[in-house]
Amino acid sequence: MIHIKDLKSGLNIFKALASDIRIQILELIAQHQTLNLNDLATKLNLTNGAVTMHIKKLEESGLIEINTVVGKHGLQKMCYLNEEKLIVDLRNKEIGNLYEVELKVGHYSNYHAQPTCGLATKHSIIGDFDDPRYFADPQRVDAEIVWFTEGFLEYRVPNYLKPNQSFQELQFLLEISSEAPGFSDNWPSDIEFFLNDLLIGSWTSPGDFGDKKGAFNPDWWPPHLNQYGMLKLIRINNEGSHIDGCRISNVKLSDINLDYKSDIRFKIAVTETTSNRRGLTVYGKNFGNYNQDILARILYHDENKS
Repeated sequence: MIHIKDLKSGLNIFKALASDIRIQILELIAQHQTLNLNDLATKLNLTNGAVTMHIKKLEESGLIEINTVVGKHGLQKMCYLNEEKLIVDLRNKEIGNLYEVELKVGHYSNYHAQPTCGLATKHSIIGDFDDPRYFADPQRVDAEIVWFTEGFLEYRVPNYLKPNQSFQELQFLLEISSEAPGFSDNWPSDIEFFLNDLLIGSWTSPGDFGDKKGAFNPDWWPPHLNQYGMLKLIRINNEGSHIDGCRISNVKLSDINLDYKSDIRFKIAVTETTSNRRGLTVYGKNFGNYNQDILARILYHDENKS
């Protein structure tokens, strides 16, 4: 994810995006995952020289990455998306310090799961499909994909603040989808997010995607099962709660009453109170389209630096 925290720092990216051709190039690379310069020139009906000029601007902006590989006809320059999500903060507000921790998707502190359900490491399924007992298996801390039809996963985030520091914003970045038997691209599910048991909002996942293999799935993962999800950024601060920049509730960070002694418990759930109870899948490293676990980012203010 590319996070532009003030407009001036994103100037190179904005210039790179100020071209219909470069937008088309990004769309083609996103569609095909990787393309060489000749492929792009053919699809866009442009010369290689013209494509090279546009590619150079996209590479300089950090939007794409170019690797040289050996192909059938010699060396080829292959183009990839460097990141798949771009977030821009339009208000340049001063933030304090921050720290980040990655939580493996199987490192939950509490759970409830109803079939269809299961979990797996990058090497194998843990236990059996559709048996919630294996959610308590000690090996579950190594799980990198977890799924269930109804229930929740709760994660404890370490609180490293000191007495003179205060919370400013909490962010959670994770890849999630619905959970269908097998997979279904049209399988809406209402997924709720809680902080210390307080509901901060929900998001409706459109489906449990399996139209193509997840970019990081291990070779043994069956093709008839879910393959990837969508990367979602949940934020809560004293303006409210948001997902991907859109407000999902008026719950503010001050409503949680966090201080340096507080537990921080982040829960994702599909409950019986929602209209679309079609499950939840959480993807970590070695599964899905994003090579990451659950990223928790804590922004805080240091009173001594005021």
